[in-house]
Amino acid sequence: MLSYMYPFWAALIAMISAQFAKPFYLWLLKREWNWSLMKASGGFPSSHSATVAALSLAVGIQENFSSTIFAVTLAFSMIICYDAANVRYYAGQNIQITRQLIKDIQELTATKLTDPIYLTKIKNVLGHTWVEVIGGVCHGLIVAGILYFLK
Repeated sequence: MLSYMYPFWAALIAMISAQFAKPFYLWLLKREWNWSLMKASGGFPSSHSATVAALSLAVGIQENFSSTIFAVTLAFSMIICYDAANVRYYAGQNIQITRQLIKDIQELTATKLTDPIYLTKIKNVLGHTWVEVIGGVCHGLIVAGILYFLK
């Protein structure tokens, strides 16, 4: 079963295992549990990066590292990792700044902003730091490597 569609299974297992690993890494760093991290975006390791790294390695192993499909997969993976660490990360930073500005305006003007737009629930963390992305890449490469030897 594992040898059939090995790149797909490597990517899927890397993604799921990276999501499940997030609460355990938090516990190692801060000695606190947050099981909701299993379904959250952001955090260590990046499941986006783990997924595409596992996919790239598995495609390279199965189809050859000099193949066109490996080049396409690798380029796709680099875009995903860049996006996770830059575009999505800074979007998350903008959310935090916007929340703080709304809070400051309400405090400084003693006005309660009641428009529904100010009450919209938005995730605090959308993207990743480069450490989280590199951790995800390492996680994905390890998962794809292990699965290669198990297939």
